[in-house]
Amino acid sequence: MAKNKIIILGAGLAGLSAAWHIQKKKKDCLIFEQENQVGGLCRSRNTNGFIFDYCGHLLHFRHRYAFRMVKGLLGRGLLEHRRSAWVYSHKRYTPYPFQANLYGLPASVIKECLLGLMDNRRTPLKNKRYRLTFWDWINTKFGKGIARNFMVPYNEKFWTVSPRRLTCEWLDGFIPVPTLNNIIEGVVAKNRQEFGYNTRFWYPEESGIMKLPLALARGIKNIYTGCAVSGIDLHKKEIRLANGTRERFDYLISTIPLPEANFLIKEMPDKVRKAFGRLRWNSIFNLNLGIKDKACLDRHWVYFPEKEFCFFRTGFYHNFSPNLAPGNKGSVYVEVAYSKYKPIDKKRISRQVEAGLIKCGIISGGAEDNICAEEANDIHYGYPIYDRHYSSARQEVLKYLISRCMLPCGRYGSWSYMSMEDAILDGRRAAEIF
Repeated sequence: MAKNKIIILGAGLAGLSAAWHIQKKKKDCLIFEQENQVGGLCRSRNTNGFIFDYCGHLLHFRHRYAFRMVKGLLGRGLLEHRRSAWVYSHKRYTPYPFQANLYGLPASVIKECLLGLMDNRRTPLKNKRYRLTFWDWINTKFGKGIARNFMVPYNEKFWTVSPRRLTCEWLDGFIPVPTLNNIIEGVVAKNRQEFGYNTRFWYPEESGIMKLPLALARGIKNIYTGCAVSGIDLHKKEIRLANGTRERFDYLISTIPLPEANFLIKEMPDKVRKAFGRLRWNSIFNLNLGIKDKACLDRHWVYFPEKEFCFFRTGFYHNFSPNLAPGNKGSVYVEVAYSKYKPIDKKRISRQVEAGLIKCGIISGGAEDNICAEEANDIHYGYPIYDRHYSSARQEVLKYLISRCMLPCGRYGSWSYMSMEDAILDGRRAAEIF
């Protein structure tokens, strides 16, 4: 390929990975980031001696290449953990995944889950994955008992819409499906087998998750922070920055949230504009707290399916690395999903979170006595909602952008449910065309 001018929008993991791989091939590119530092959502801050990530970020690896790349960047400063994930329901903690660890739940709940499972084993799931709703998949795979006691309420809380409105396109191994024997074993005792893609995870020993994008950025030239994009002209192949500067490109790799492109692109066909309008998403309110006591000493994260708790998940930074909290203190992040379908009161949500943490025992006593640091992050684009419009709308948008040499990349740019590893690999994929 002849020499072309390549511009990358966004210096999160996907954008940095794309630039890193392009420059490894001895090719030039420019990367523009609207924030004053690299990392995107993979950023960390020091608040009163606590290292808080912008939201929960852990490294799970399914691909040897990604593991070797990250290991090469971070070296010995990468801690490996055996997952300790839990579910809090019916006023008790049980190991994750719920469907494989019914032991310890009330007898009536176990009975309901087993009877529902046995009923559904008589009518196996048909091989029509993408015609099913997520509701169909849940009920056919696990039965009405597991659906009612965990799968449906948790996913309604997370996605902010009913599973009846979701497709199954995003699954890709994210939800463990134990065998009948596995489930029976998890009824009589804690299941000895581990399930899911994230049974092991890795995390930087120092500085929080931001250590990874900083390590990536050290090997990249021409990163410009504090440079927000205010317009994109795909006909002239030109971007306009908020400071008035214009930059021409031959290829534009975009990691900015796909719906934002709708506001930045100057002209496009009506059918593409309408497709943009069919994209949906949830948002995440993330509350980081420093606490005086190290709550949940043996746990990395906990899922909360029940409506009495406004949050769907909590995680414990001090169990990822002992260097993230000062002294003998603990630190926790708490995630609340919301959208236009399920709004939250942002003036009250922090107090609601703290009340919930006290109720389940993560904070002992009163919040005022036990919370010594607090930081809130409101993430507008959380996860794409995989409703019946998702696939056709996304394909229409991506087809048009790619035809105009604008290459969507990463979780937000390509509008896909991705892990950190997936974002790194998607940056590599984008670089492969040059």
